[in-house]
Amino acid sequence: MGSYPTPALSVTIPVASTFTSPFEDSPRAEDEARKPLSLWPGMYHSPVTYALWDARSRIFDRLFEPNDDAPPQSELRTRTPFHSRTTILYNFSTDYILREQYRDAWNEVRMGKLLEDLDALASTIAFKHCSDEDCKTRPLLLVTAAVDKMVLKKSLSVAIDLKIGGAVIWVGRSSIEIQLEVTQPSDDSSDASDPIALTANFIFVARDSKTGKGAPVNRLSPETVREKLLYEEAEARNEMRKWKRVNEKKEIENGEVNRLAALLAEGRIFCDIPALADRDTILIRDTRLENALICQPQQRNLHCRIFGGFLMKRAFELAFSTAYAFAGMMPCFLEVDRVDFLRPVDVGDFLRFKSCVLYTEFETTDQPLINVEVVAHVTRPELRSSELSNKFYFTFTVCPAAKATKTGFRIRKVVPATEEEARRILEHTQMMSQCPKRVSKKVGLKLNGVNGVNGVNGVNGVNGVHGV
Repeated sequence: MGSYPTPALSVTIPVASTFTSPFEDSPRAEDEARKPLSLWPGMYHSPVTYALWDARSRIFDRLFEPNDDAPPQSELRTRTPFHSRTTILYNFSTDYILREQYRDAWNEVRMGKLLEDLDALASTIAFKHCSDEDCKTRPLLLVTAAVDKMVLKKSLSVAIDLKIGGAVIWVGRSSIEIQLEVTQPSDDSSDASDPIALTANFIFVARDSKTGKGAPVNRLSPETVREKLLYEEAEARNEMRKWKRVNEKKEIENGEVNRLAALLAEGRIFCDIPALADRDTILIRDTRLENALICQPQQRNLHCRIFGGFLMKRAFELAFSTAYAFAGMMPCFLEVDRVDFLRPVDVGDFLRFKSCVLYTEFETTDQPLINVEVVAHVTRPELRSSELSNKFYFTFTVCPAAKATKTGFRIRKVVPATEEEARRILEHTQMMSQCPKRVSKKVGLKLNGVNGVNGVNGVNGVNGVHGV
């Protein structure tokens, strides 16, 4: 018998953090010896989120250890959109590590991470506008209430520098609206097309950090013609939201009874006589996907709640998978129809995401639309409770390149099996029908969108975060 080789000596491989501790001396002499504690949450998110939270750390030092005995912000100031305007630049063309961090499987920008960055940028802009810069008062608590609209006009390359810029465009008593624009020039220098690739509108609400009640925010004074136009459009959207809260359910109950019955009639065939059901139709419940996670400290924001951008990223990736499994080929993201943040999510919460194809549209047979709903519930098994936390609505189509490889391709129609599903369809389609139309340059479709004016005046981004 041959002898076995002598086993090698045991080797211990040390593991070190890839981040510099804020509590220890920095290894580089030119770096600050001590960074504020408020930077810790951002260290575990995207590079842009970390840079943004680093840039606004002076504000967040007050937020992280607020003085509850300090008086609230009482002096309201009047600010212009220029005061809050902020730009970030992704140096994809020269920074190969950054490019790898944002590259998806098809060499485009990973949309989930971009959604995370958009939320972080909108939050930074909100704090810049609302802060009174007085260390003797307790700062406001600003939370993301909703993403009103996000429209992708063209695909985003991970090989070309990308820029995000935005500012506050409207304020109410305790709420503000922020518009962001993602710009990226074409890789073809001869192409003079619009560099704006994506627009997004975020709505934040202000709360007193001690009482939790609504708090007034600084006023806004638009200066340019474009800023005044954006303010008027945002004001009209706010009035529409107020009207919908009062009248939407009544309108569905009074005017959509016949449509509700028609939707349920199609689903009833599937449930009662499935052998006779239309083969090009599928029940909503058969398009569902689901995942769950325990919310960890690394996913928190500066208020020690789960970061809204992280929730959007997880919801988007589940929605993308749902559209992929439904269509049978690569989906192409078009827009975020609506995101509602109904209650905060805390560290340690058991969070469940459930998605489904809510409905499909056939405006053209070549480019159908797939509308995906994702809902998030905070589940507490020990209390036998499950509470709705977030709602997300995404629209996809099918990538033309993928569709060209599959002959006889068709998107199936989805139908509800319950009255609750039918009402969700009616509520969402009604919301979409009240939005003006936008033309997507990416796929040549008419999409529901929010009116806007191209360009962000006065935004200059050079190597990182500016205007913070």
